[in-house]
Amino acid sequence: MRCLLNIWGVMLFLRLSWVIGQAGIFEGLLIITLANVVTLVTAISMSAVSTNGQISAGGIYYMISRALGPGFGGAIGLMFTLANSIAVSMYIVGFCESLQDLLASYGTVLIDGATNDIRVVGIITLIGILVLAIVGMDWVTRFQMALLFVLIFSQIDFIIGTFWGPLDVEEQAKGFVGYSSEVLKQNWGPDYREFEGVQHDFFSVFAVFFPAVTGIVAGANLSGDLKDPGSAIPLGTLLAIAVTFVSYFGYAIMIGSCVLRDASGNVTEYFMGLNESAADAMKYVINCTGRECNYGIEVDSQAMELVSLWGPLIYGGCFAATLSSAIASLVGAPRVLQALAKDKLYPMIGYFAEGYGANNDPVRGYVLVFIISFACILIAQLNAIAPLLSNFFLAAYALINFSVFHATISKTPGWRPSFKYYNEWVSLVGTILCIIVMFLMSWGTALITFATVVFLYLYVSYRKPDANWGSSAQAQSYSSALKSMQELNSVEEHVKNYRPQLLVLTGMPGARPPLVDFANLITKNVSLLICGHVLLGNHNQRIHEHLRAKALSWLQRHKTKGFFAMVEDPSFEGASQSLMQLAGLGKLKPNLMLMGYKGDWNSCHREELRAYFNVIHNAFDRHLAVGILRLREGLDYSNVVVEEDQKETKKLQSGIAHFHTNSVSPTESMTNQGLFMPTH
Repeated sequence: MRCLLNIWGVMLFLRLSWVIGQAGIFEGLLIITLANVVTLVTAISMSAVSTNGQISAGGIYYMISRALGPGFGGAIGLMFTLANSIAVSMYIVGFCESLQDLLASYGTVLIDGATNDIRVVGIITLIGILVLAIVGMDWVTRFQMALLFVLIFSQIDFIIGTFWGPLDVEEQAKGFVGYSSEVLKQNWGPDYREFEGVQHDFFSVFAVFFPAVTGIVAGANLSGDLKDPGSAIPLGTLLAIAVTFVSYFGYAIMIGSCVLRDASGNVTEYFMGLNESAADAMKYVINCTGRECNYGIEVDSQAMELVSLWGPLIYGGCFAATLSSAIASLVGAPRVLQALAKDKLYPMIGYFAEGYGANNDPVRGYVLVFIISFACILIAQLNAIAPLLSNFFLAAYALINFSVFHATISKTPGWRPSFKYYNEWVSLVGTILCIIVMFLMSWGTALITFATVVFLYLYVSYRKPDANWGSSAQAQSYSSALKSMQELNSVEEHVKNYRPQLLVLTGMPGARPPLVDFANLITKNVSLLICGHVLLGNHNQRIHEHLRAKALSWLQRHKTKGFFAMVEDPSFEGASQSLMQLAGLGKLKPNLMLMGYKGDWNSCHREELRAYFNVIHNAFDRHLAVGILRLREGLDYSNVVVEEDQKETKKLQSGIAHFHTNSVSPTESMTNQGLFMPTH
């Protein structure tokens, strides 16, 4: 229902006849078909995403962010909120134009009969819709259901009117002559003209028409309110596209076959031609050379009302279409913004996360959308608003298609949509098609849109929000790394490609910063660096995870690209052997071991000294190079770090027996010399 209400919108009643007048029947049908191909492919992709797990509130934003990650999700969430806010103004301006034409037919003018009328009526209408949205979703649904019936009856009225034919000579003088092969022939080809200061062509007309089919996301935007979004979104969206495509296609042929492109509306001229023949009468009427004609599908936005059996019902349908679409956009945009605010991807939007009432209505988002729509209503030009809206929607559709393509080729384990009628290459074609159409409509606007998406994406990537949603980007990283590792195994080693791959016996990296820094100077962030740590005693997995997270955090803060390997063993010698044998993977394994100089070699325990030398010999036995770093001030920072570790891990070790000994063993003596660090 929501998709039908949005697709059967303002463009059906106010711009479909204009599209046929400008582009002709043939190219007009191409425009309708191309627009529906874009939305059909996107709807198929959206169906795949919506059936891959449970869909929460946020609609299209939720789908893209969970599929492509927070970067693209955040960018499209903001842009989609803006697009729907602009859509509200477009639908209201369409409503005002229709109301203005209705008043003009009775000779009534509010202010100036032009843009000021649209602004005043538009703002009043916007306030009324805002109040309705704040009242609650139940009232919105009831109101939209009533509008849907009006919308359907108005279309039936139009269809009957085309077959009934003109009711009087005034309608004939205005260009409605009934079905005629001659009219079909005249209207078959294009006749692009200047309209409202713009010289139109195929793609500029497409840009004006495309918002007519963008209602496919109206249902998905309310995913949080659907009982079963996984089945409702695919079925409802695809059915809505099928029904509306047939209706638009049929209406285009109907209106192009029975209404002239230009007509003066002058009944006197029509009667003058009747003195000879009916054909001559129409020639008088359509002869607009050197004068401005106000009727015909090329210039009259109310051509559908002219054709209908009972004109007021068409106005009712137009009012229903515009108001229902405006309501859907006003209700949908704040919910997308609310979901985005809850994820905290951008600063200063958390204010819009709070909802009110039983349905968690985003009242603060309603107010923001009201402000944006208010500003756009002041433009008061339907054809000026529509191309900007088309660009934003096409960018969103391109990302929906790309998310399906990317999730499929990356072979994400979590990508298992129950909707099977999708194909990754069709989704890729849909992505490319959306981008091409964006640039063909307006390359300047397309560049601005792309720059905005890239900026928002890079900003989220820079902030690195705490959002782990299992995106396809993460899966692609894993697949790429695994594939590269497997390919590396078949690469023969050569002296020109030699890289020092270091296993550094650092203990916790923060215990011996000079050793890590020296190793980093060797690898230069372009070679393998593994920091090895020996953990004394027996500890549970929570302790391991805590130390691993702490070590990786230290490396990240100090901008050192390396890995952390930890072995639990009571012996320094045995643990070092384990690290040499197990550290690394495939060709990415250490070929050089780096350790600190034993400064107390002449006073330490003999077993300790023996273990130190055995580690060196074991490295040679494993065909590893050995490096020993000696500094005047020494490398041992472990006493300070041990105290810090003790404070941090005491909280984690409640109920765990501590490893203590009163005697000074060789292992403890080596710990005091900074060779490895115990964690209690």
